[in-house]
Amino acid sequence: MTEMIATRQAYGDALVELGEKNKDIVVLDADLSKSTTTAKFGKKFPERFFNMGVAEANMMNTAAGLATCGKITFVSSFSIFATGRAWEQIRNTICYSGLNVKIVATHSGVSVGPDGASHQCIEDISLMQTIPTMTVVEPCDAVETRKAILAAVTYKGPMYIRLGRAAVPVITKKEEPYTIGKANILRSGKDVAIVACGALVANALNAAEMLAKDGIEATIINMHTIKPLDKETLVNVAKQVNAVVTAEQHVLDGGLGSAVASVLSRTYPVPVEMIGIDNRFGQSGEPDILFKEYHLLPEDIVLAAKRAMGRKKK
Repeated sequence: MTEMIATRQAYGDALVELGEKNKDIVVLDADLSKSTTTAKFGKKFPERFFNMGVAEANMMNTAAGLATCGKITFVSSFSIFATGRAWEQIRNTICYSGLNVKIVATHSGVSVGPDGASHQCIEDISLMQTIPTMTVVEPCDAVETRKAILAAVTYKGPMYIRLGRAAVPVITKKEEPYTIGKANILRSGKDVAIVACGALVANALNAAEMLAKDGIEATIINMHTIKPLDKETLVNVAKQVNAVVTAEQHVLDGGLGSAVASVLSRTYPVPVEMIGIDNRFGQSGEPDILFKEYHLLPEDIVLAAKRAMGRKKK
């Protein structure tokens, strides 16, 4: 049976692991530390943990100030608050100065569930990746989350790491390589490529199994780093299969699909179909029901793959 762990849980554990090794790790939270799981770090290292209250803009500026003093600052809240309320401070104070602040936001996407549209941030990738100097990462499971958090410590500059609320399948292994900015190919095939991030990577793998039953071989790319996008891997695979599908738990405009389409349109144009949320807000409901409502399921990816293949040049 596949192990199910929320990426936010892995984040809290990774922070404690880092705190024991590096005295320059400092963590800030906006009164949501139990939910973001930064409370684990706060309990172990109270002198390096700061609850900034419901004041996200101030929290980002404080994180920036700590970074100027040589601290490696991890700052957390729900993604809707971290990227929405504090966008100006992230842009002007953190990114414009190129400061070493790691914004790790939880509760992204419609998988937040019953909390509904007000808390389901589906625009955050777009908000973050358009800011110069910002790096944007969305791990696919708990194992990859740990790798991303550990890698963030030695990766210089501003970073946005997108995590979820709900438990997701563990599909990667500890021994597999992980490099920020370098995609991982999880499965190879000759007919179509599925480029996914976050919780949709597991769905992409399930879609590949379904396609295989129809004699269709799919390459699965775990594009955990959305900015900078791994253009080399993307273009090389596109040249092999000549049809691409993107899959993400985010609005179609400005997310992974837009980034992939932008690269391919300029380098190697091929048919691209996008799985994502099409110009709609989220709504209250259980994650599995919402994934069905917003067409984010493996069977939706299968249909998109067949559409993309049908658009190949004859």
